[in-house]
Amino acid sequence: MIDLYTSPTPNGWKASIALEELALPYQTHAIDLMAGDQKKPSFLKLNPNGRIPAIADRDEDGFAVFESGAILIYLAEKTGKLMPTDMKGRSLVIQWLMFQMGGVGPMMGQANVFYRYFPEKIQPAIDRYQNESRRLFEVLNSRLQDHEYLAGDYSIADIANWAWARTHKWSGVSVEELPHLQRWLKALHQRPACQKGITVPVDLRLLTEGKEDSEGAKRFSKEARTILQR
Repeated sequence: MIDLYTSPTPNGWKASIALEELALPYQTHAIDLMAGDQKKPSFLKLNPNGRIPAIADRDEDGFAVFESGAILIYLAEKTGKLMPTDMKGRSLVIQWLMFQMGGVGPMMGQANVFYRYFPEKIQPAIDRYQNESRRLFEVLNSRLQDHEYLAGDYSIADIANWAWARTHKWSGVSVEELPHLQRWLKALHQRPACQKGITVPVDLRLLTEGKEDSEGAKRFSKEARTILQR
């Protein structure tokens, strides 16, 4: 049994999607970021950095893993699925996983900050992070032109990148004229595990589909501004 400590964010969804894909039994513990649950001593024992997600593996004496990419690798290696065991195949998956960890996630995250959350609109910053996110989408599109998935078979690399790229409207980044990326986004959206994973611990699809004028979206943005200061 895996204990999953998470919130409804792309990094959190990476872990829940993987758990669903791997059919691993897990118990969800919702972390209320507004209430500061991520800074409480009980959570800091799992992740000293005070960020979600984190897991604890009851089968391994409660062994804790933090950082979403590390969680994906741990779960893949635990089950022998979603990542090849040969050196080159494993490296290819990790390369595209690191592409998300070092590029897609940070750039889209900063696009969210300046485009959505900051009350002051600093246009050069918005342009910078939206343009860089779009450039990274173009890299994904080029890769997917000749590959069904990012690294051979469907893998944790796809899970990591999809969990972020699917929220492109929230970041104000277009996927127009990127047909291969669009094909891949739709294909993963059809997977039951992906559909279930993005509802953990709560369903925020209304927001990530870009309905920014809804009261829920406005409230989410306001709360996010508070969380950014912690």
